[in-house]
Amino acid sequence: MAVGLEIDPVTFEIIRHKLVQVTDETIIALENVSGSPITNEGHDMMASLYGRDGGLMIGGVGFLHHLTSAAQAVKHIIANFSEDPGIGEDDAYFFNDSYAAALHPPDVYMISPIHFEGELRGFVANFVHVTDIGAIDPGGFSPNARDNYQEGFQTQGLKVVEGGKLRRDVVETFLNMVRDPGMTALDLKSQLAANHVAKQRMRAHYEEYGPDVVDAMANELIRQSEQLVRERLRGLPDGSWRAREYVDMPGGSCKVELTATKEGETLTYDFTGSSPQVDLGINCCYWATWGGMFAPIFPLLAWDVTWNEGVTRPIRLIAPEGSVVNCVRPAPISIATVGTIQIVNNLSTLVLAKMFGASEELQHRATAVWHGSHAHVETHGVDADGEFFVAPLTDTFAGAAGARSFRDGVDLGGEIPNVVSRWANAESQELNTPLMYLYRRAVPDSGGPGKFRGGVCHEYAFTPNGTRGPLGLVLFGKGTRAPMSLGLFGGYPGCNVGYTTFRRGNVDELPRSLEETTSESREDRFWGAVELEPGDIQYVRFMGGGGYGDPLEREPAAVLRDVRLGLVSPNAAFEIYGVALDVEDDRVDDEATRERRLGVRSERAGRQVHTTTRAEFASTGRRLSEYLQLLASGETQCTFCGTVVAPTGADWKDHAVLRRSPLSRAGPLRYEGGEFVLVEAFCPGCGTALDVELSTGADPPLHDRVTAWPGTAS
Repeated sequence: MAVGLEIDPVTFEIIRHKLVQVTDETIIALENVSGSPITNEGHDMMASLYGRDGGLMIGGVGFLHHLTSAAQAVKHIIANFSEDPGIGEDDAYFFNDSYAAALHPPDVYMISPIHFEGELRGFVANFVHVTDIGAIDPGGFSPNARDNYQEGFQTQGLKVVEGGKLRRDVVETFLNMVRDPGMTALDLKSQLAANHVAKQRMRAHYEEYGPDVVDAMANELIRQSEQLVRERLRGLPDGSWRAREYVDMPGGSCKVELTATKEGETLTYDFTGSSPQVDLGINCCYWATWGGMFAPIFPLLAWDVTWNEGVTRPIRLIAPEGSVVNCVRPAPISIATVGTIQIVNNLSTLVLAKMFGASEELQHRATAVWHGSHAHVETHGVDADGEFFVAPLTDTFAGAAGARSFRDGVDLGGEIPNVVSRWANAESQELNTPLMYLYRRAVPDSGGPGKFRGGVCHEYAFTPNGTRGPLGLVLFGKGTRAPMSLGLFGGYPGCNVGYTTFRRGNVDELPRSLEETTSESREDRFWGAVELEPGDIQYVRFMGGGGYGDPLEREPAAVLRDVRLGLVSPNAAFEIYGVALDVEDDRVDDEATRERRLGVRSERAGRQVHTTTRAEFASTGRRLSEYLQLLASGETQCTFCGTVVAPTGADWKDHAVLRRSPLSRAGPLRYEGGEFVLVEAFCPGCGTALDVELSTGADPPLHDRVTAWPGTAS
């Protein structure tokens, strides 16, 4: 063991598990003390341990894009405040400046040094989304901000505890700037309590095993994680994989484009080609993009590796300055976490999935995008007791899983960047917020169609209940026009997000769905401030997960089951999946299904296709995707029918059948305004859907290139 100290394997594992348990107990304390549903119900939080140099030592659960960004925050505190005002025993620093390390202003890092016998040994840091930050809009997400100076209180390090004593002058100054000081103060107290638990546990471990042993073991874990990630990368094909998504905003959209290049044991994420920064808060800073790309890397690439600084060392980021992924102050960034950061999450998931899809060994790790857009809602107003409140809803954390290479996505199945996210039940949310839910229900046809279907999302509606005056809403949705839960290898995207405000609605009738919801007037508004009067209804629909593989390959029995459960409509079953159902007898009409699927394949290929059955072909060991491989000659072959799609040295999409289709090709609840199209690539021999991209129509097709496979001559 190259750590300078000999530690027997049993002791090593005991200490490792105890360090992980420290982060778990820290999170439990954070939940137990917090009074905020977004923390103790939604798990919008994180707690991790950091070394004395600020490097990530043990990453905890919660929103994973904070693990590495908080490391940078700790390093900033060390570099700038070690001498003045100093990092003393039982101090604590408040940090939330995105241009130095954080993600957006309301996600506050609380950073506490851990001392043992008077010597600094490391740090614990956590974050919560505080109730309010004093920005132009209540709650911290600020769709009305046009620069960073309108986005509330921000600091690159403010000592709020000194020598174990709360600095009331500092804390009261901050609380004087926020709309709901009581709940915001409780947020800070929960963070301090959580860090106190971590410090107690770490000091006990230092006492039991000795600080040098614990530090040596942590350093060894970092070395092991780096080694394991490098080994995993070496076991994957070399090449470059590209992905692109759009952020739809009021008045237009911007593009985020990623090329992931894997060479040997290194991986580079290059966001060149992304749009310039904009004057709305969807931008993110460099360290936010750094964290956003790692949020899927931790659970997808390093799923069985200790999450620490070692995971980050083989990976490089290129983010052009002045772009939406590396904006320059004073660009607004308050919506970054549900704006461009989430797009970075999606693109990171896609390029990893494509890389896995080119691997014989790890193809089962490939997944379409999960929960592509947070259609979040912040509420505020005056409650029945006359107190001003700010309360985010937790529905956005329900999510919807993307389909995988072997199974459907989980309906309402969460999201990859937060593996412990959850949403509060209706009664819990109503207890904390003066509103009444009218319905929460799964949305038919919302999951992306595919050989394996994306998980369906949910929709909900609520009305004010117990407010003095109107119930204020802050809306900052994306995905109402551009789908973001993209599919993989011929799978289609999930549905679009939907927002509708019904004025003087049919509340007394207790509608149970969007179809049953009526009103005197309605507004489809997804951005800015909205006020609900008694009798008004706010409706929100999320985005289903992306599909995997060609929908025409889905087992007809699975389609029938989905129709029975109300997850897929009979019309989508026929039009998209090519499955003809005998509704009266509750069965699949096999012959009509075969004829329908042959007709769809023939239409795609532009020629008569005679089979719907996948043929068997020997693997060449040069897999490209679900339906493509490279032959020894260098030609690209369709593995469904055996057709040579492209000659040696050519990009296969240049020789596939390309079709630009409206978004409705993926099913209902897709935007039909024409701003975006689906670019479908089909095999010219059998009409199999090889790939489906989202495009404005002006952007050229994306080409992936595999240059070498492990154990195979390139």
